[in-house]
Amino acid sequence: MLAAACSGGSEAEVEVRDSAAVKADTKKVSSRVLEMLALEGKVTETGAMTMRCSGFDADEKVYRARHPWSVYDASFADMRAAFDRLRGELPKNGWKIVKDGPDGTAGKSPQIVAESEGGDFAVDARLHEENRAQNAPALLTVTVESACYKGSGTS
Repeated sequence: MLAAACSGGSEAEVEVRDSAAVKADTKKVSSRVLEMLALEGKVTETGAMTMRCSGFDADEKVYRARHPWSVYDASFADMRAAFDRLRGELPKNGWKIVKDGPDGTAGKSPQIVAESEGGDFAVDARLHEENRAQNAPALLTVTVESACYKGSGTS
């Protein structure tokens, strides 16, 4: 999970929002990140989902929207260029990069974590090289998460 604006707290501090609207906004942010990448390739077609925020009691109805996706079927050189482009485009578009370096995996994949202005969203982008031994293609993975909110409407 991302370390953005929703790691626990009190339910009183969490904004009440419509779950469907938060999921739609999260998907729009994801689309904007994809535009910043400007990468030709195939994109996985996962939708935004709702999940509980950690740090709150189980009876508290505090959620976040999460939209993970990947770009594949592009050359690793093109993925690296897109990843570098994202590094420059995020700050130009109101994002603050809070981590830029290797992730915590054995492969030490490059990772960028950024928070939107106002802390409404966070993005975690990672660049994975092809691993033929594990039959894993090169991927550029992205996860966009909303800040925590108290749900109203349907999840």
